[in-house]
Amino acid sequence: MPNMLFISDNETFKTDILSQIEHQAPEFNILTDGADSADIIVVDENIKKLEDLLQKGLKAPLIFLSSAEESDNSKVYNISKPFSLSLFLDNLKASINKFENSAEGVLEFNGYVLYPTRKEILNLRNNETTKLTEKEVSIIKYLYKNKDKIVGKQDLMQEVWGYVADVATHTVETHIYRLRQKVEHDDTSAQLILTSEGGYQLKI
Repeated sequence: MPNMLFISDNETFKTDILSQIEHQAPEFNILTDGADSADIIVVDENIKKLEDLLQKGLKAPLIFLSSAEESDNSKVYNISKPFSLSLFLDNLKASINKFENSAEGVLEFNGYVLYPTRKEILNLRNNETTKLTEKEVSIIKYLYKNKDKIVGKQDLMQEVWGYVADVATHTVETHIYRLRQKVEHDDTSAQLILTSEGGYQLKI
């Protein structure tokens, strides 16, 4: 479930397009704030805000919507207004896929390299590549985006499973356990995820 942050000073336009996205593409989770947790960021018209986000070096693709000026930054995908919703959604999905296949989209931490699109993680200690499930990739990505804090089980349930009614905390625990067994192989130096009383944290 990709997290999308939509930034616009035009509340009418923002409300309308987010309503359409919620109806046509429910796989996107709309954030109200928090650029650090976003998988894709859309900026409407505000070139200054776009430049501020570029300065932060965020691990997320940026889309700029404008009826006038465009960004000349190679990291930004420009969409001219007006546009069709289907074109917009296609560009959202294509931008995420392109970013995750780029050098910037690859995540590196504690001797590991995660390739989200390929659903693979490389252990640089022994050059072993392990295939992951979509949910395992989502768990690692979310922990990476929140690497400076402990992530609670409820947060993981909301992000990875979308608060599905029949998902209990033991499901989260089981997935974390299997992910560790698959990747760590009882090697203490290759610890992937740390457990605390409050939840989980990626070892950086």
